[in-house]
Amino acid sequence: MSTDPAPTAGPPDPDAQAIGLPDDDPDMGGMEHRRERIAVETERHRITGLVTLARDGYRSRVSDVLNAPERDFLTLTEVTVEPLAGGPVELYPYLTLARRHIVFAVAAPETG
Repeated sequence: MSTDPAPTAGPPDPDAQAIGLPDDDPDMGGMEHRRERIAVETERHRITGLVTLARDGYRSRVSDVLNAPERDFLTLTEVTVEPLAGGPVELYPYLTLARRHIVFAVAAPETG
């Protein structure tokens, strides 16, 4: 019995790896991607970060990702978490948020 990993088709996808997806993910692997900055608000926090989307077609809009019935979580990178009641802002390279906690989501201006 071999423990070697199965080969993947094509070179690794850096965007897919950045959000923890395997290179052969049927929804994202091998596709061209773009990242869009969004702001999401929950009952207690305002969360801003980058979501990875398909360049065009299926799952190329934020609403496609937010409304995908097979996905219970939204993954963001380069994340800022700000408590709505005040307090210190926290920065994270990666965050996964349960969709059921999202009150609303909007496009956010690019930083830098």
